[in-house]
Amino acid sequence: MTGTLIVALDLDSRAEAERIIADIGDAVEFYKIGYQLFYGGDGLDLGKALIAAGKRVFFDLKLLDIDNTVEKGAAAIAATGAHMLTVHAYPKAMRAALKGTKGSELSILGVTVLTSMDDQDVHDAGYARDAAGLVALRAEDAREAGIGGLVCSPKEAELVRTIVGSKLSIVTPGIRPSWAEHGDQKRVSGPRAALDAGASHLVVGRPITGAADPAEAARRILAEMAGGTRLA
Repeated sequence: MTGTLIVALDLDSRAEAERIIADIGDAVEFYKIGYQLFYGGDGLDLGKALIAAGKRVFFDLKLLDIDNTVEKGAAAIAATGAHMLTVHAYPKAMRAALKGTKGSELSILGVTVLTSMDDQDVHDAGYARDAAGLVALRAEDAREAGIGGLVCSPKEAELVRTIVGSKLSIVTPGIRPSWAEHGDQKRVSGPRAALDAGASHLVVGRPITGAADPAEAARRILAEMAGGTRLA
């Protein structure tokens, strides 16, 4: 089996996002909407429109607040029919989000360590662990909270899979095929390597949205993914 490709619509406007979606066509059915588009480009309404059109939507909002706020925020996203939502992988935030989405199809994902961070960044943030150690701690917390999955670097996908087992989703940004630039990502991997390590969903943004032919770029990544393996 192959994994699922999620295209990150990290763009400034709904019009720009809709152009990319039209260019990609039927090649991809899953899209991520994060801060940039959600707050600055009518991303919430675009997400609702995509869901109404039969696409799947991942709202990458990384919620973290008092329990009641996280619970109500997650409930509001669940009401849109979205498929995935991120919260920071702190135990209370994960449990609150799970409470807010009870009875819905929305999968809560805990964000472990951002793929733009390396060991020095983790140390500078005040943690007495390296990046992998902090990811492992967050994975254990997520497993205990009972959420749907985790977001982690492909470099830690194998570690996370050993902790959470086969049922949870492992969503990996920082996917860079050999023909794409790394940009500001530090802990990256190719599509096939990430799947073989245990990832279930691959998030790819600029290699697709910044390509002259986004549909062709998506097809190239999907072709690489087809040679990998996937845990459910």
